[in-house]
Amino acid sequence: MNYRERIFQQEGESFPGKTYVEVVLAPAFHEAKNHLLQPMMAINKAHLVMLREQELLTDTEAKAIAQALVGIEMEELRHSAYTGQFEDLFFQVESRLLELAPDVAGNLHLARSRNDMGIAIYRMVLREKLLVTLESALYLKEHLLLFAQEHAETVMIGYTHTQQAQPTTMAHYIMAAVDLLSRDIKRLLNAYRTCNRSPMGAAALTTSGFAISRERMKELLGFDELVENSYDAVCGADYLGEAATAIQLAAINLGRTVQDMLLWCTQEFSGLKVASPYVQISSIMPQKRNPVSFEHMRSLLSSSAGNAQTVLTMMHNTPFGDIVDTEDDMQPYVWKSMSVLEQMYRLMACVVGTMEVNKAGLLERAKGSFATVTELADTLVRTDHLSFRNSHHIVSKVVKEAMAAGLKADQISLELVNRAALDVIGKELAITAEELRLALDPVHFVRIRKLPGGPNADEIKRMIQERTATLQAQTAWLTQEKQEREQTWKRLDQIIADWSVG
Repeated sequence: MNYRERIFQQEGESFPGKTYVEVVLAPAFHEAKNHLLQPMMAINKAHLVMLREQELLTDTEAKAIAQALVGIEMEELRHSAYTGQFEDLFFQVESRLLELAPDVAGNLHLARSRNDMGIAIYRMVLREKLLVTLESALYLKEHLLLFAQEHAETVMIGYTHTQQAQPTTMAHYIMAAVDLLSRDIKRLLNAYRTCNRSPMGAAALTTSGFAISRERMKELLGFDELVENSYDAVCGADYLGEAATAIQLAAINLGRTVQDMLLWCTQEFSGLKVASPYVQISSIMPQKRNPVSFEHMRSLLSSSAGNAQTVLTMMHNTPFGDIVDTEDDMQPYVWKSMSVLEQMYRLMACVVGTMEVNKAGLLERAKGSFATVTELADTLVRTDHLSFRNSHHIVSKVVKEAMAAGLKADQISLELVNRAALDVIGKELAITAEELRLALDPVHFVRIRKLPGGPNADEIKRMIQERTATLQAQTAWLTQEKQEREQTWKRLDQIIADWSVG
């Protein structure tokens, strides 16, 4: 027995080969029955309605096919296993329809192809998952805004290059995260709009010679627009790439905030305390309160970004045509990456919404930090009319001497400042002790930074108010979109139900 005969003996000599079933067909069938069955049936119903309205089917034919569609046992299909009797779920459903309406069900495939139908199914699945993800993103945004409102005056040190930089507030940091999330939401919304376009009517590649209505299919399936060019309709995969890119960037962005918060939970920072439902203990060290919820978020967000990158990698160097690479094998990676991101949005909202902030400790650290000395340099410009560069040199010398003497920033004296000034500009300064105290006060530092986007509490509250209004508008849009989709399916099901008994 040669090697070919051994393979045939193991795999079989007719479709499908055993290993092909194991590694490709069975997994694809499993994903299809869980994700694709509902939109597949919706397309069957919509196509039937359109064919009858275009008088490509008679009333009698339409009634028989409607009865067959109603007669499909959906739960039976959802629990079925891949047997190899049919190539995929599409042919299994078609076979069942032919059993229920043997003389006419074959006409349901008039003027359509698995090509346009498959892409429509994928777009319908993706748009629903995008809506779920957007809902969770808006949920997180709501809770971040509430958290920011609570901490508009919680002074803390801001960091650049991982080093203490300037005083800011917890709310100022959180509002930056809100704006970052808002841009991610905008990208997901754009991905939704790109996705929500109908390819139906493109058929295999070039439309059809039958007088079907692509516009009516768009309406029946709840799409906003057509993918007009029929070649583009079945070959373009950038709707997937745009979603994957938005997901990947959103996961990376959220992961950066998670990393900061995990660091702030350490005893050394002592800034945050995660609530008990989201910490775990050590099996050996009784004192431990491990903020593992943040650790899980960090790793799972990386997995989301990785699965999104897989989508883009699988698209890379594929021909611009109808091809399997962008279909059954790729789609689960999009779904998985989006599902993880959506879950992390909800978990982040819970963890942030329940954690405690060490306000007193953060303020005390800011008072003793040299992060305030930017304002001292600015103050010398105002009080003594120095150039900023000379002022910077004086303050730099003050900081070095204070650190050498083991002083904290709020222990810097007027005498020390004047001594540095004598060395740099050859004279003492006009700044008073009270002005020096204010210049080194982190609360004062934050209060006077009231330019647009600054940490001043009133400015933070203005930003919260504006972002909250945007959130409300986005939430209203999402609610309307979900309601419209639900009504679309109800209308379609009602038409088919009426025809099946009419």
